[in-house]
Amino acid sequence: MCALAGYRARMHMNTPPRSTIRLTRRGRVALIATGAVVAGTAVAVPLLSLAGDEETKPRTLVIPEGWRAGQVYEAVDKALALPAGTAKKSLAKANLKLPNDAEGNPEGYLFPATYPLQEMATAEQMLSFMVDTANKRFNGAPIAAGAQRNAMNVYQAVTIASIIQAEAATKADMGKVARVIFNRLERGMPLQMDSTLNYALNRSTLKTTVEDTRIDSPYNSYQRMGLPPTPIDNPGEDAMRAAISPTPGDWLYFVTVKPGDTRFTADYAEHQRNVAEFNAPRKASPQSTT
Repeated sequence: MCALAGYRARMHMNTPPRSTIRLTRRGRVALIATGAVVAGTAVAVPLLSLAGDEETKPRTLVIPEGWRAGQVYEAVDKALALPAGTAKKSLAKANLKLPNDAEGNPEGYLFPATYPLQEMATAEQMLSFMVDTANKRFNGAPIAAGAQRNAMNVYQAVTIASIIQAEAATKADMGKVARVIFNRLERGMPLQMDSTLNYALNRSTLKTTVEDTRIDSPYNSYQRMGLPPTPIDNPGEDAMRAAISPTPGDWLYFVTVKPGDTRFTADYAEHQRNVAEFNAPRKASPQSTT
């Protein structure tokens, strides 16, 4: 990247435009006794035990927005007191109702919500419940209609929403991030999203190096055109709404200079100045973490 200085965070470089678009395929904590799924933003604590009974197993499992499939599998194993790796291994026999484009990979369809834990629940049942919930949310109006309106299928919309979920610093920024994605796709520009690199490298960081952008991966959106082959996390409803109704604008670049200050622009020179402002304190304190 130009003016990289060893660091990147939600920053996207200038790329000569191309002539074609490529859209590749590829809870809040609540104690519930009714068995209903409660959707919504979850707090950081994934499991909730019954108050006053420390020996009782958790009654609910909270899947926060933006968790990756690997995190969900781990949480299911812990909630059901199963050996590590059991939930992931259960995929082969879970008979999940996924779109054909997913090719059996439930990433993006493990819907973030608070789920009840029945006494005899299995990992297959929990994963199936999550996917069924996602299908109910994604396949009806307005998501399916919104995807069609934007000339994409639902799986592509979920993939875009997963990037929005990972990249947007606030709910208010989601529509703008969505517009950057659409504008880049329409201009035949690579997405150049750090979140896709993080997914490829199985990490979460605000620091991305030039070397990172050269990795050989279908999730390297610096080197590959179009969308990544699958979603990169499990997005919530706000990100899905942004994916089908992006905010109007001409933006092609954005960078979160500091918390609460994400700057969107269509001008590359302005973006470079914003990037330089983001990098300045990191140059001064190379040992600092973000």
